[in-house]
Amino acid sequence: MAAMAALQSSMTSLSLSSNSFLGQRLLPPTLYPVPANLTAKPCLIVVKLKRWERKECKPNSLPVLHKMHVKVGDTVKVISGHEKGKTGEITKIYKHNSTVIVKDINLKTKHMKSREEGEPGQIIKVEGAIHSSNVMLYSKEKDVASRVGHKILENGQRVRYLIKTGEIVDNVENWKKLKEEKRKTEVAATSA
Repeated sequence: MAAMAALQSSMTSLSLSSNSFLGQRLLPPTLYPVPANLTAKPCLIVVKLKRWERKECKPNSLPVLHKMHVKVGDTVKVISGHEKGKTGEITKIYKHNSTVIVKDINLKTKHMKSREEGEPGQIIKVEGAIHSSNVMLYSKEKDVASRVGHKILENGQRVRYLIKTGEIVDNVENWKKLKEEKRKTEVAATSA
């Protein structure tokens, strides 16, 4: 009886109620202390993508950019997929997942809703992305697709060339033409 009374008095002195732990999370005991702040930031891009579309991220949460053998403005030939054998010009590249957009190739149907009342919706064709490994640089003069090589010219400039034909892909005229087209599109966008 005395032991029972001592036990009851010790329980009342603790004054634990069932409500004191409600809403609180009990953490399991750990052997090692948890650091207060982690040095690696979580990748913010992962949340919006599907599991199979996740991008590799650097420690600063930016996606890892891959080197590619093609650039904007190159003429390429599709070497695999349902558009195999077609040629076109690259209009855009995505370095984070090594894909390219080729003009008038891999067209997808997109259903657009009307933006304003009274305006009808529309069905438009947009180019889909193709992986860069499925395209190969193409020579219009000799009608041949070739792998790309790199060499340094006499003036110290590093250029790309087609291995089969020896034709230099990176030349000054191409860059000037691309810059002019980009400037024209920017001017048209600002005036609209």
